[in-house]
Amino acid sequence: MDYLNKNISINLKAIRREKGMSMDEVAEQTGVSKSMLGQIERGEANPTIGTLGKIVSGLRVDLSDLTRTPGLGVYEVNRQKLLPSKEVPGQYAVYTYFPYEKNRLFEIYEIEIEPGACYVSGAHGQGTNEYIVVHAGELTLEIDNSFYQIKKEDAICFGTAMKHTYWNKGNQQLKFIIVFVFKQ
Repeated sequence: MDYLNKNISINLKAIRREKGMSMDEVAEQTGVSKSMLGQIERGEANPTIGTLGKIVSGLRVDLSDLTRTPGLGVYEVNRQKLLPSKEVPGQYAVYTYFPYEKNRLFEIYEIEIEPGACYVSGAHGQGTNEYIVVHAGELTLEIDNSFYQIKKEDAICFGTAMKHTYWNKGNQQLKFIIVFVFKQ
């Protein structure tokens, strides 16, 4: 399940409970079947925008109330259920753990790059810092025609106001975590 479906799953259940509504009542108010609502709440369905429109109209909530990161003390992300947010098969895949949100000053991603491949990233703007921790393989990072070698279990931090490229020049898959931190 991706982060957006997880948010919808958690938020729909919370909204239904806050309103004191049963699944039958929500189905009646929204025109969405009880079985579909159950699948959405369990994170087993990928609801269409039309289905979400029926839900927000019937429950009289904003779409952002369903999609925002839940205000929970714990928000668990299961890596095995994440789908790539960007992917070129045989070259790289990007997984989003915690995406951009206006009230959050960071984002967290994992990138996998196959041997001999690279991933080019544009500039992220002034005031953004990128923190990388390599957990498999070795990263060759190119920033403004300078190269940095980051080995397994090592890290690097840099300002992301310019284009940069992640290279896997090794013979095994490269995996690393990226945290973007934004200034207020």
